[in-house]
Amino acid sequence: MKRKLFGTDGVRGQANSYPMTADMALKLAAAAGRYFRRDQKEHRVVIGKDTRRSSYMFEYAMTGGFTSTGMNVFLLGPVPTPAVGMLTRSMRADVGVMISASHNPHHDNGIKFFGPDGYKLSDTAEAEIEELVMGEIDLARPENIGSAKRIDDALGRYIEFAKTAFPNQKLLNGLKVVVDCANGAAYKAAPIVLWELGAEVITVGVTPNGFNINDGCGSTYPGTAAEAVVAHGADCGICLDGDADRLMLIDEKGQVADGDQIMGLIAQKWASEGRLAQNTLVATVMSNMGLEKHMQAQGLNMLRTGVGDRYVVQAMKEGGFNLGGEQSGHIVMRDYVTTGDGLIAGLQFLSALVQSGKRASEMVRVFEPYPQILENVRYGAGADPMDSDSVKQAIADGEAALASNGRLLIRKSGTEPLVRVMGECEDAGLLQSVITDVAGAVRAAAG
Repeated sequence: MKRKLFGTDGVRGQANSYPMTADMALKLAAAAGRYFRRDQKEHRVVIGKDTRRSSYMFEYAMTGGFTSTGMNVFLLGPVPTPAVGMLTRSMRADVGVMISASHNPHHDNGIKFFGPDGYKLSDTAEAEIEELVMGEIDLARPENIGSAKRIDDALGRYIEFAKTAFPNQKLLNGLKVVVDCANGAAYKAAPIVLWELGAEVITVGVTPNGFNINDGCGSTYPGTAAEAVVAHGADCGICLDGDADRLMLIDEKGQVADGDQIMGLIAQKWASEGRLAQNTLVATVMSNMGLEKHMQAQGLNMLRTGVGDRYVVQAMKEGGFNLGGEQSGHIVMRDYVTTGDGLIAGLQFLSALVQSGKRASEMVRVFEPYPQILENVRYGAGADPMDSDSVKQAIADGEAALASNGRLLIRKSGTEPLVRVMGECEDAGLLQSVITDVAGAVRAAAG
């Protein structure tokens, strides 16, 4: 069943424009409520959000939709996306919702659903909810309308949970850590967790105003935190995105390590401790070939999936693996969480840092990456550059040129109207030429 509303990570778009309107949020909630409410027993949903102004609008709209189908709503307030996954399961909710557009600017927003097991919904479940949205939704009788209440200790529950991911008897005493919360959902939780574990904490991006989420800060703009690390003489920096499911690391010199380096570091550490399930890391097709070569050199395996942390998690569940993620900084550790968790991944790094006694710069460069170029080409409504014969020919020519020592990956974004043109090759000059040709063909086809 083909999905129309849902992309690779829920429903997403510009706030107050289709499909991210209050009306659609209400319909989605009512449809999800009807999908999960299959009998007359008590049914509950937890709803979290990030700090965007529009998140309040969608929170109220979804509350109306869920209660109209008899679901009892528990409002968590601003919490990280992984907190919603955790609390959906721990509070025995039938469904969880996170209102966030993750790393996107404030004018965008999105809706992510979690099932009762704390994992994001399958493609099949999302398609069935879409089908309900398009039809007449069976509403509850007046006496069965659901209730709504705020959960005041939701943030505290997540804070204590996150601290359990740090080894017992270990503390961060003596470490000075910069944490950039992107003016997003973790602006309270992350600094508290690090401080309570003993670190001296320098904060960046902890003054949300509804419009500054991801604005010049966070994992998509780590330069701000890098400057703070150097200026304060900090030992390292942790950069989260707007909903705190992504992470970038910064060493004491201000150098940035992406998700591939973080996955390589954790995989190596866990393998040495006998904790890496089946000695396998799950990554996406976007991860650098250097990571794959590094894993092979360590006698470890790397399994690739399609783009999107939900597909990483699906492969992890099916194969019994416990570590996976994306180059963008989604790090999924199934021993702890059901989705990407930037803070808990950061704690794994800090644990390794404390245990090793080394400087961050000695740890975050796990492998030498292949030269990699990613160029995004935006296209307008109704356009599909990937259907163009000239684009297809440019891609075929590029693949032939890189075949011996690199690869080319062209795909449409699941969250934005973009074609992502990515390639990597040991020969940086050849790579640049190929990317320029392919991106030019896509741009011409996009008008």
